[in-house]
Amino acid sequence: MPEAPTIDGANTTWLLVSTALVLLMTPGLALFYGGLNRAKGVLNMMMMSFSAIGLISILWWFYGFSVAFGTDVNGFWGDPGAYLGTKTFLAETDLWGATAENPSGIGVPLYVFMAFQMVFAVITVALISGAIADRAKFAGWLLFAFGWATLVYFPVAHWVWGGGIIGGDIHALDFAGGTAVHINAGAAALAVVLVLGKRLGWPREGMKPHNIPLVALGAGLLWFGWFGFNAGSELTVDSVAGLAFINTQLATAAAVLGWIAVEWVKDRKPTMVGASSGAVAGLVAITPACGFIAPWASVLLGIVAGVVCALAVSLKYKLGYDDSLDVVGVHFVGGWIGSLWLGLFATNSVNAAITDVVGASDGLFYGGGATQLGRQALAGLIVTAWSFGIAWVLAFVIEKTIGFRVKAEAEVEGIDIAEHAESSYDLSPAGGGTGGAFAMAGIGTPGGGATSGAKPEAEPAEPVSEKVAG
Repeated sequence: MPEAPTIDGANTTWLLVSTALVLLMTPGLALFYGGLNRAKGVLNMMMMSFSAIGLISILWWFYGFSVAFGTDVNGFWGDPGAYLGTKTFLAETDLWGATAENPSGIGVPLYVFMAFQMVFAVITVALISGAIADRAKFAGWLLFAFGWATLVYFPVAHWVWGGGIIGGDIHALDFAGGTAVHINAGAAALAVVLVLGKRLGWPREGMKPHNIPLVALGAGLLWFGWFGFNAGSELTVDSVAGLAFINTQLATAAAVLGWIAVEWVKDRKPTMVGASSGAVAGLVAITPACGFIAPWASVLLGIVAGVVCALAVSLKYKLGYDDSLDVVGVHFVGGWIGSLWLGLFATNSVNAAITDVVGASDGLFYGGGATQLGRQALAGLIVTAWSFGIAWVLAFVIEKTIGFRVKAEAEVEGIDIAEHAESSYDLSPAGGGTGGAFAMAGIGTPGGGATSGAKPEAEPAEPVSEKVAG
């Protein structure tokens, strides 16, 4: 007789902590992207990430989780009614992975697993936004996010992790999202960029990051949260979770070194932006592989990802597409590197689930031949084609109906003010005068007041919104 359903406290606690860590990644992404952006578009950039938290969370609860993890219907989507938001799952038997033979499953309540996968959906959508900085209408972004999540992310998550065609039939490996998250988002980003076109003045005008400390802070938060992303994807507290954790650290560290080495050779100066971008490239590349490869292979993967992604970001200048914040160069390319790496270095010696659960094979360098490499390539091609095609159609339809790109005047003036009536930094003097910091402090002026002989400024005819500066 099977034992009664029992919640595993350790597994549940770890997954709740991992969920919180992954949720933190989206504000981290907002800071990372915001710092890379120009000052006049920071808030719009950050709003795209925060709005993804709001919109995608609700869609996931209502039907996204059902499409992704409901009982497989045809290899392409799960039963949409399986976990519909109108239902509740609080019974003692509502444990994820529970079966008649194992009524406890992994000992984690269904809602905990739902929440964990919810934050994956959120950040995958938010990743796309970096490619279209400074030129996308906020309403157009929300409509695109709704359509892409529904038609692409939810089904692709089923293909990869929910028993669909990629995991269940092709037997491709993806531990935490190289195919489902990074290749998926990167392909969509390229499609939307091609529809919206280049920013005004690009590449003629320099469009440098406006706040590098924000970039470093965002990268640090992403790095911190990514341990929940990768190690949490084991779902249980065991040695494979530890392997994913250490591999995440090693690959990311190596990628930082790889990226700044390229900068040192090319430009003679390693940069903070480069180190931050290298960290993200390493995190992306190790995501699909972290629970399936040995630590030494993770170090090699990080070096390769750091070097290749550092070189790949320059492709946009050669090919002429304006990927504002290098989503394609880092996430699409990095996702492909990590996914193909499994075809070379995946090994049952570190994780028996490769064969026992997924039905996959060892990589080429572990005696498995080229079989798994072919599976990884096929999975990546399927997701690339589907995501790119749907994203292009969605962006094109939005542009031709409500409009996806802002008007040229709004782009020049600043998309923050045009779309949100806010600006990031209030640079006006606190007292409204023109004497700068010394005048405000009363330094160098008779009696600590205004400069002698200066005329008082006229009061503005109408009050200025305190949200708008400059």
